[in-house]
Amino acid sequence: MSSMPVNGGTEQTTTVIIGTGLSGLAVAAELRRRGVHCIVVDGLDILGAGQPANTASLQRCDAADSVSLRERNEILRHLRNYAASHQVDVRNTTRAVQLSMVRTAPGTPVEAASHMWEVHTPTGILLADHIVLTRCAHSQLRRMLSDFGIAVGRNLVAAMRAIGIYLVGVGDLITPSPKEVLRQAKTVGQAISSKVHPEKAPTLLTGSFAVLPA
Repeated sequence: MSSMPVNGGTEQTTTVIIGTGLSGLAVAAELRRRGVHCIVVDGLDILGAGQPANTASLQRCDAADSVSLRERNEILRHLRNYAASHQVDVRNTTRAVQLSMVRTAPGTPVEAASHMWEVHTPTGILLADHIVLTRCAHSQLRRMLSDFGIAVGRNLVAAMRAIGIYLVGVGDLITPSPKEVLRQAKTVGQAISSKVHPEKAPTLLTGSFAVLPA
């Protein structure tokens, strides 16, 4: 699905990625390679359902050494070049300020794919089937799911995916390494692509963005 304007300053797309850093660009590149349209916007300040809750960005608990920082910067450079050369819709100056659920089939369970997501920005609303978050604290995510009436249990990631929200680069106690971020991005890209194109096996389009040593 391509981005398309609808009434009231709203755009509809397949996936909105919240976060324009390494994690957001990595999953955007994976989706682009699989022919899935997405829009990338800057980080989320407010997250919630009926009563939005403030979020807190995860802080690194591990001290990144110079080698890790160089690796991260090199991957980020590749991702930015890929996004520019493949016309990935990255909106660095557009900030997500609130996330809300829109029921498309009132009365059905949240997990029954009977909803879409609205990402509110200062310039309008982005309507999407899938959301990718890249820097929210686990405690805030659990509170959001509780607001939606969803029992989280121990597996937060599974609970989020059941309602079309994916996490990339979000760790519990430490920020994932660059290699782990790319692994998560690939997994999420495949998961979303399989829902968008269930009739065919995942196929990659042209282009590459970051090559890491094995």
